[in-house]
Amino acid sequence: MTTHLRPNPVRAKLAAGGVAFGTMAFEFFTPGLPAILARAGAEFVVLDMEHSGIGIETIKMQLAAARGVDIAPLVRVPGCHYHLIAPVLDAGAMGIMVPMVETRAQAEAIAGWCRYRPEGVRGLAFGMAHDDYSAGSVTAKMAQANARTLVIALVETATGIDNIEEIAAVKGIDVIWLGHYDLTSSLGIAGKFEHPDFFAAVERLLAACRHHGKAPGFLVTDPASARSWRARGFRCLGYGTDIALLQDALAAGIASLKPSEG
Repeated sequence: MTTHLRPNPVRAKLAAGGVAFGTMAFEFFTPGLPAILARAGAEFVVLDMEHSGIGIETIKMQLAAARGVDIAPLVRVPGCHYHLIAPVLDAGAMGIMVPMVETRAQAEAIAGWCRYRPEGVRGLAFGMAHDDYSAGSVTAKMAQANARTLVIALVETATGIDNIEEIAAVKGIDVIWLGHYDLTSSLGIAGKFEHPDFFAAVERLLAACRHHGKAPGFLVTDPASARSWRARGFRCLGYGTDIALLQDALAAGIASLKPSEG
């Protein structure tokens, strides 16, 4: 029996030099969320576990809701540890984002934890959520899972930027995502995104991505900033968060309905 795991078109698109657009979710983990985001045109969603406080049960429900929907479900895990990554992949995540990546050794470990041998050391368990509870060839499943899993290293410290060439050189890391708020804080310029030191760090990250064929990633907040960061070379773009998108749209709508004062 031949098994075909659901593919991840986002990884294929980025590997071919394309641009992918998605969003991040922190709060509204309802059964309809993946379908709603897909209908809006999102190619991926990053489900956040680092800052949201949600656990594996919520993630499992979201990944189940994404089955059969034209969207790649990715998960930001809360830290750089095998036991935080493996259950999320087994639950069906098509990609992993790991925060605070600062060294080549960390990047190598992450890449290895996310893929089966011979490309990595991911533990084997089949007939589960990640392979849609199917039977079939284990070796085929391993190869297909390796091909679909998108691995995102979130670089967001001065140390990470200092080691960006070594991090980007690691085989198996697909995206280098710029964590802009934490990076400015680490640089001692918290929230100052026009500061020369921040721009210099961004250019170092972009140069490393170009050199090693990685897709740079970034979270944008509006169409103008999206176009600006895209023009700089970022190809994996998260457009807003579930909280901000709802809040901004609601605020704009209510403001337009209120009578002008004075």
